[in-house]
Amino acid sequence: MADKTILIIEDEEDILALVHYNLARDGFQVVCATSGEDGLRMVAEHRPDLVLLDLMLPGVDGLEVCRRLRSGAETAALPIVMMTARGEESDVVTGLELGADDYVTKPFSPKILIARVRAVLRRRSGAGSEGGNDEVLVHGELTIHPGRKEVQVGGVPVELTFTEFRVLHFLAGRPGWVFTRYQIVNAVRGEDYAVTDRAVDVQIVGLRRKLGPCGALIETVRGVGYRFKDLDAEVRSSHGP
Repeated sequence: MADKTILIIEDEEDILALVHYNLARDGFQVVCATSGEDGLRMVAEHRPDLVLLDLMLPGVDGLEVCRRLRSGAETAALPIVMMTARGEESDVVTGLELGADDYVTKPFSPKILIARVRAVLRRRSGAGSEGGNDEVLVHGELTIHPGRKEVQVGGVPVELTFTEFRVLHFLAGRPGWVFTRYQIVNAVRGEDYAVTDRAVDVQIVGLRRKLGPCGALIETVRGVGYRFKDLDAEVRSSHGP
């Protein structure tokens, strides 16, 4: 990954210098910005492979930067790792809901930060080439095209964030199976990803809303987690003895 370019958007000079030094020492190409406005401009100029984004920025804050990147056609799939000193769960949840790929809480270990960066880059580069992931899934009116990252309900396209798509694809690929929130996080973001139960719930709420009537296919298993309704099992049961 030595040829990968990382853009750091951070207004605290000490943190910026520390992160820049460790990423460069690990072989990454590094560019920096100290405000949201400069960060957006440098994304357009340098086309980085990943953005390290502080949430507490002057002017355009980190959440707005994330929102703008996700809404742009050329930057919608750009990997984003949030850096935040905030202890409030709502800030992390909001960032994940906007489509951020990961987050680290200040103060953080440079080694952990680099490990997160590498993990996100690996997940993104392999998102469309995982074994068995190109099979089109059809559940009633819901159709999932993994290769094209497209979802349709009754033939009508549904716009999902990258994380929402991965959660839906994971659950829909194993109908009837019950998964804990921890299992969902591990499957979608990789092992040892520190995230709250609330963040998983937010993804599910968003999916149900966007899927309309097909949102009922994602069932809550109280006290455990979630499962995708097995429509084939219901058909088999209705035709049983």
